Amino acid sequence: MGKKSEEDKSEYGDPAQYDPTFNGPIHRRGCTDIICCILFMAAIAGYLVVGIMAWLYGDPRHVLYPRNSTGMFCGLGLNKEKSTVLYFDIIKCATVTNIMASALNGLQCPTTQVCVKQCPTEFWVLPPRFYLNIAKAKDFPKPEYCVPSLDLATTDLPVKEIVARELCPFFTIPTTPVLGRCLPAVGSLDRIPGDFILPGMSSPNDTANAIRNATGDVVSGFNAEEVGVRIFEDFASSWHWILIGLLIAMVLSLMFLLLLRFTAAVIVWVLIVGVLAVIAYGIWHCYWEYDNFKSSDLTIKEVGFTTDFSVYLQVKDTWLAFLIILSVLEAILLLLLIFLRKRILIAIALIKESSKAVGYMMSALVYPLFTFTLLVVCVAYWGVTALYLATSGEPLYRMVALNSTELNCDSISGNETCDPLLFNSSAYQSTCPSVSCIFIKYNNEGLFQRNLFNLQIYNVLAFLWCVNFVIALGQCTLAGAFASYYWAFNKPSDIPMFPISQAFIRCLRYHVGSLAFGALILTIVQFIRIVLEYLDHKFRAVQNGCARFVMCCLKCCFWCLEKFIKFLNRNAYIMIAIYGKNFCVSARDAFLLLMRNIVRVVVLDKVTDLLLFFGKLLVVGGVGVLAFFFFSGRIRLAGDTFIAEQLNYYWVPIITVVVGAYLIASGFFSVYNMCVDTLFLCFLEDLERNDGSVQKPYYMSKSLMSILNKKNKVPKSG
Repeated sequence: MGKKSEEDKSEYGDPAQYDPTFNGPIHRRGCTDIICCILFMAAIAGYLVVGIMAWLYGDPRHVLYPRNSTGMFCGLGLNKEKSTVLYFDIIKCATVTNIMASALNGLQCPTTQVCVKQCPTEFWVLPPRFYLNIAKAKDFPKPEYCVPSLDLATTDLPVKEIVARELCPFFTIPTTPVLGRCLPAVGSLDRIPGDFILPGMSSPNDTANAIRNATGDVVSGFNAEEVGVRIFEDFASSWHWILIGLLIAMVLSLMFLLLLRFTAAVIVWVLIVGVLAVIAYGIWHCYWEYDNFKSSDLTIKEVGFTTDFSVYLQVKDTWLAFLIILSVLEAILLLLLIFLRKRILIAIALIKESSKAVGYMMSALVYPLFTFTLLVVCVAYWGVTALYLATSGEPLYRMVALNSTELNCDSISGNETCDPLLFNSSAYQSTCPSVSCIFIKYNNEGLFQRNLFNLQIYNVLAFLWCVNFVIALGQCTLAGAFASYYWAFNKPSDIPMFPISQAFIRCLRYHVGSLAFGALILTIVQFIRIVLEYLDHKFRAVQNGCARFVMCCLKCCFWCLEKFIKFLNRNAYIMIAIYGKNFCVSARDAFLLLMRNIVRVVVLDKVTDLLLFFGKLLVVGGVGVLAFFFFSGRIRLAGDTFIAEQLNYYWVPIITVVVGAYLIASGFFSVYNMCVDTLFLCFLEDLERNDGSVQKPYYMSKSLMSILNKKNKVPKSG
């Protein structure tokens, strides 16, 4: 047995040796991974330059505000009071894709568009008498929807020609503003009047079907603005109760972590016994079902392959297979419980010790707010930069014939550029009356515009690198603080003042390069995963079975690689926080240390995961159930009305509270998980460095020493 132990040690490196000068995170340390630090700083500087260039060349108004046919923004400048675009002939918007493309790219729908104060609210069609030559333009019934350049009081154009040239609309339908565009209101086409028949249509139903075909899912979908307003009203009337729910989630998370110091053993054993009991019940149920179908002659072979899986549940062989699988699983878990009970006790003791450490360093529970703030800054900068890059370059307009069936429009090829502010359609009255100046795309000429795709890739890479660095900084800071707790011989008197602040300063002063190194490795893997997802989405329709299999294998492999690198980085940051070495050395030392104690690693990891999962389930489930009963009106406060009576959708505050409770619990438990991992590595180092003698006493708590049948020969407070 001893020989095998020596072989394992040589295979995974030599154990840590006793160092009389070591008593916790080293204070006298030097800068690590300087080259990577310089690269990271250069990347940040380049990221700032890209942001500045995007800000200089980009114009997010192209996305944030709609534009009319002349290229002017609605809601700005002369159109400040007119914030919504009206499509004259929405039937020309052949599909919903064109409409939504117009919401993002400008004027893609081939019909005249004008800025209006309010969207039309009624069915109206131009009466037939206005198509007569005697009809005067000044008598047009809907002047507010005509193009601003047309003066109906002075123009000599007859109404028939005005409509033909799309200077005024010849019909309106009830619409509602969605993304700044007047789109058909929900159910409006189901209430179409009998006299609403457009030219070329034989009945109101034909008219309604034509509009439905043009607008697609927009008509049959939901009114986004109306739903949005109702949701906003729900938030306005319930925000204080939502805050109370989130406060309850925060208190429950804090109480759960602090109570683990006293109840960790009970909770862990109850969870373990509960898992065994659930499997035992499954064994009994499978036997009961098998006994019920014992007289049946139906077999799996007779059933064959079918997509109706309920058929298999009518076969006794199915329940026999389940019975065997669950029995084997139960036996394996029982054997593991018997042979690994000591390691489970060690895991419980470390969890208790972690709760005690968090209790001494309550400021650690606030640190995730700082990390969250930095992540919000990174996301905001990435989003704004991406928006400005996407709108870099001047809009490109070309002359397009809105009515391609006109005989004289062949001369309009669609390649002639134009300026919508200077374009005069009257000049083409004799050749192609329906010609208009239409937005095509953003100009990609010029060095900056030609490299927009590359800059967007750089934006994504820099964003991922910054996010991973922020997370690494948080992990290394917490690791340094909790390591200072473990290596304090007399707790709490030997714990340094402001351990979180000291660890944070050490990270920024000495280890930016090492943290950036680990973050860069993770960023490269994540970027490869993004590329694979993009390629899979792009070519999914043309892939054969073999290509899909290869793509699935690649995605799975890189997913596993990302998980492994996150695990390795996490432990490397702990070693960096303690010993101040560079990333590669720290990652190697952490990996070898864990491999020398692989069974303890697996047991602690699974026990901690089970415990924290139960904690999240308790917090989120408890707060969610309380929110459901309260916001649905099943709980009423004394002297108060039902909150449900004030809400349009009672599920809005419920979902908000549940999501917020999950984020709060995850933030608290991430600190606790980091504490457990840090104390575990320190515990393993303690076992290898020290032997309990007067010269080399253990730093672990008395409960851990009692489990391992070890003790110090010098007095030590626990």
